[in-house]
Amino acid sequence: MVELARLDLNLLVALDALLQQGSVTKAAERTGVGQPAMSSSLARLRRHFHDELLIRVGNRYHLTPLATELRERTRLALAGFERVFGAHEDFHPPTTRREFTLQLSDYAETVLSTAVADLLARDAPLARLRLVANTLRPLNASDTRLLGTDLVVVPQGFLTDLLHEDLYTDEWVCLVASDNAQVGDALTVEHLRELPWVVTFQSAAGTTHGMSNLLLAGVQPRVKVVTEHFVTVPGHVAGSDRIALLQRKLVDRLPSRDDVRVLPCPVFAGSLTVAMWWHPTHDNDPGHRWLRDLVRRAAQAVAPLH
Repeated sequence: MVELARLDLNLLVALDALLQQGSVTKAAERTGVGQPAMSSSLARLRRHFHDELLIRVGNRYHLTPLATELRERTRLALAGFERVFGAHEDFHPPTTRREFTLQLSDYAETVLSTAVADLLARDAPLARLRLVANTLRPLNASDTRLLGTDLVVVPQGFLTDLLHEDLYTDEWVCLVASDNAQVGDALTVEHLRELPWVVTFQSAAGTTHGMSNLLLAGVQPRVKVVTEHFVTVPGHVAGSDRIALLQRKLVDRLPSRDDVRVLPCPVFAGSLTVAMWWHPTHDNDPGHRWLRDLVRRAAQAVAPLH
């Protein structure tokens, strides 16, 4: 058993910064200490774990296998300490230095995060926002990963048995290359069946609601490219015969480009309702209640629920 009384818990802060930043210099800047102090912390951590943790290759550091394994554990552990020692009956946004964590896809980040960050900077100028990418791994109410995340922002249908609130609705549209000679002014069901596809978040665990609705309608896409990044989809479509489904609100916010066209889907791909989800242990936390209201206001400003 590790004797916590003999450990310097400041090393947990240093470890998190090092593993998140992958750089001694950036970790020092993030934690507000000098580079020699962060290097000293790294040396102590290496002795404790009997592992290099960070290995320099050229001008960059790479995480060792143990460091990669520790990265998520460290974030969860630090979040737990922050919640324990930061717990107060009262919460004062203007003076709080709390870090709020949102887990979301690059789609939701593009639509929502700037408005959240702007409201946070105005109402809680000393607080910090951390944005964590969604993964294909499913979450549930008993998942300890949720304890290190304030809010998970995903469409309805992916999470169950968690507290949640709807934020905004969206619809699916199709993308084709502007020079795709096979597609005229409109897509047909035959196009959906015959042309190659770029799809997002497809795995044995499932896929997006839009693709699920196409499958239910009897369309079996010829998948050629799979990505976990919605914002890269137009680039995979441009200059090719590939097609894709993308959310309307994301398309409207991406830089306009002449090499892709947005067309209605000839098959009903359905709509999606994006919600924020949180672990029940966060429900009565004053700071968390304030954060939920802030995210709610941000969503109403940029993507009203209807």
